[in-house]
Amino acid sequence: MQHVRVFLAGDSSVTSRPRSMAPMTGWGQVLQIFIQNAEVVNAARAGASSRSFVERGRLEWILENIAPGDLLLVSFGLIDMKPGDGRFTEPFGDYQWYLRKYVLGARARGAHPVLVTSQASRSFDDHGNLRRPLGLYPMAVRELAVRLAVPLVDLHEWTVNWWRQAGPAATKALFLHLEPGEEGNFLDGMADNTHMRGRGALECARFVAGEMCAQGLLTPEFFRNLDANIPESAVEYLDDHFYDQMMKSRTGGRAVSAQMSEALL
Repeated sequence: MQHVRVFLAGDSSVTSRPRSMAPMTGWGQVLQIFIQNAEVVNAARAGASSRSFVERGRLEWILENIAPGDLLLVSFGLIDMKPGDGRFTEPFGDYQWYLRKYVLGARARGAHPVLVTSQASRSFDDHGNLRRPLGLYPMAVRELAVRLAVPLVDLHEWTVNWWRQAGPAATKALFLHLEPGEEGNFLDGMADNTHMRGRGALECARFVAGEMCAQGLLTPEFFRNLDANIPESAVEYLDDHFYDQMMKSRTGGRAVSAQMSEALL
């Protein structure tokens, strides 16, 4: 069987987290639980937009290491929407322009790009109605996917429907909502409506893997646990020192070391 890798380019909703950030979890961190016979290479970076990921050489690193037959899943938007610090992009302007670089770069190397809309934030009004703070970004991804004939995994719409059905109270268990003293890494508590904990990340990763399977992006033997009950205890966090090394190394001009590749399996 051909050795296949699934590269992930994205922001804090996708990235893997070190032990010092537990129980905060990105869906890319747990995607390997649902994929077998293929290596998930999570190159997503907290705080990255589609623009800054390119400007800081992280896309270059992926394109230096990706090979024919590999997949590249691309998911940005949470940072692209924030103006003022050089990471902002306009949905139907430079946001789509940067996303094209990921798509065309992967294709030029014989790899297969996949666009993934960003998960929805947990943002309810006083009447329990779910807001859509991402605005036009998911629509821009959908339009670009059609224009470039790229497979689309619409994680945003799926999570919108899930958050609406669950409601304001139940969704707290999916996001980083912690009481003071509940978790050692967040002793003062936390009320984060953007970043997920294990349960939310696991179900988002399950959906992404399920869509990859349903769309035939990989054949069925590459998938596992799509219907299994996965406990939050299955989530693994990176050693902090290794995490820091990995984040510093994944910029253009550096290839994947065998030791680092093995550690991410």
